[in-house]
Parts: sequence; structure tokens; C-alpha cells
Amino acid sequence: MTVFSRILTAGVAGIALDFLVGDPHWFYHPVRLIGLLISGLENVLRKIFPKTKTGERIAGGILAVLVPVITVTVVILIDRLAFRIHPAVGVIVEILLTCMCLAGKSLHDETIKVYDELRKGDLPAARKAVSMVVGRDTENLTAVGVTKAAVETVAENASDGVLAPLFYLCIGGPVLGWAYKSINTMDSMIAYKNDRYRYFGTVAAKLDDVANFIPSRLCALLMVLSCAWIGLDAKNAFRIFKRDRYNHASPNSAQTESVMAGALNVQLAGDAYYFKKLVKKKTIGDDIRDVVPEDIRRANRLMFATEILSAIVFLAIRFLIFHFAGV
Repeated sequence: MTVFSRILTAGVAGIALDFLVGDPHWFYHPVRLIGLLISGLENVLRKIFPKTKTGERIAGGILAVLVPVITVTVVILIDRLAFRIHPAVGVIVEILLTCMCLAGKSLHDETIKVYDELRKGDLPAARKAVSMVVGRDTENLTAVGVTKAAVETVAENASDGVLAPLFYLCIGGPVLGWAYKSINTMDSMIAYKNDRYRYFGTVAAKLDDVANFIPSRLCALLMVLSCAWIGLDAKNAFRIFKRDRYNHASPNSAQTESVMAGALNVQLAGDAYYFKKLVKKKTIGDDIRDVVPEDIRRANRLMFATEILSAIVFLAIRFLIFHFAGV
């Protein structure tokens, strides 16, 4: 079996498994292990290096290098061991590694919980549900605010949690997929602009920006194409993408969020409270109508449609680049 055929098998089967099963709650997800690795290394490195601006940046930089290296090493060892046992075992392991690298089903399930609570009219329960998937303060959000937060997290995590890892999985298999996943996990844990991580998380944040630069833009364009497939406003999605794709502190986060806002004809982003402090943020999209609970379902449909189209395109790119080289 060639490398391409393995990636094709693992990619198609892994995506299908994520669609059907997602991440079982009883299973100890590898991302939690990466999280423990990050926390453990942070504790060690903070003890070694001085608590100065330079010291923290050096310590954070070392962590940002060690975490992907250790993650990739472990994935390679697991992969080789599995294939040494039997080729069929190796393929099954790669399918599982592919599935666990994607978060489409989990993202859908968690945001649909918000939708369900809003439909029942239980605003406190909806606030609690959305607090599980966003970083902002949710205790004072209105129903529109809760809905908007859920749509935004689908839009942003469609790239970070689904489409970007899919890009790396299709190009380089589970090894490259999990290298990206470790970088993105660091970004979610230590790339905060607060007193604790302002300097320590600098390298991790920049590394995540680099890792997401190409995938976020590819995914945004593929999301525009997917709008026409499922009956959303592709023309407006592209217009808002061109206009608002940099209306975010991150160079990548607004790429897919701008497409989502345009596709749904709503306005996303804007000011929000984080840790009791108001953070001023630019808006994305036009305030044509209020965001409504049904937009959460529409956002998820667009995310899944884009995932399918992206898998086809990314695997085709992988084939064109490497297949004729005999890889």
C-alpha cells in the first residue's frame, strides 16, 4: 500500500467515523494528553527560566518547539508499531488517529445543545451550554448574544478544529495532522494576552498563526463554494469575506467567520466581555437581520458541507503533488 493510498483510506474512513461517532465521552482523548504535556512542561520551564519578559519568551519558545516534536515522535512510534504488528492494524490505527484529529461531530453536538436550549426558551441553560465552547463571559448574554456566540464558534472552529487539521491530514497523514493539532492546542492553552501568558505564549501564538495561514484562506474560499451547494448566499459570503476577513486580532480567525456572516446575512463579532473586562472588537458582516437559533443549524450544515468539499480538494492536491513522485 502506497503512502497516498494509506492517506486516502485513513482520510475517507476517518472523516466518516467522525461524522458518525465523533469523540466518545468515555474515551480519554489524545488532546487531553497533549494538554497535560503542555502544562507539565510549562511548570518545569517556569522554574528554570527567570520571570522576566525575555525569560518567559525563551521558556515559551522552548515549549512551543518541544510539544510538536514530542507529539510527532509519539505518533510515528505508534504508527510504526501498529504496522509492524500487521498492515491491517496499522490502517485501523491511522483511521482512528485521523478521526480523533477532527472535531466536526463534537463541534456540532456541543453547539446543537445551545440550539436545543434556546428552542425550549431556557436561557440560563443555553448560557451554560455555550460557555462550554466559547471563551467569553456568558452569564449576562441575551438570547441573541448566546446564539451569536454559538454561530461564531462554529465559524471559527470550522477552520481550527476541522478544516485546518483536515488539510494537514490529507497532505501528510496523521503525523502532520497531529503536529498541527499540538500547535493549535498550545494556542488554545497559553496564547492569551493576559498577565500570565503575555510573553510566555508569544511563540506559540505566532506558530499557530503560521500553521493556519494557508488552511484558513483555502477553507474560507471552499466555504464560499459550499454555500451554493446547500442554498446559502454565496455571493454575499464572498463579498463579506473580501471586506471583513481581517476584522480580528488574529490574521486567520476572521477568514471563515466573515464567510459565515455573509452566508447567513448577519453580523458577527463585536465587543464582548472576557474575565469581566470589556474587549472592543470589530464587527464582521452586515446587520441585515438578527441572528436566530436556526442559524446554529445552518452554520453546522455549512461546516459539514465545507469539510466534504475540502477533503476532496485536499486529497486531490496530495495526489497531484506526490503520486507522480511515487510517494
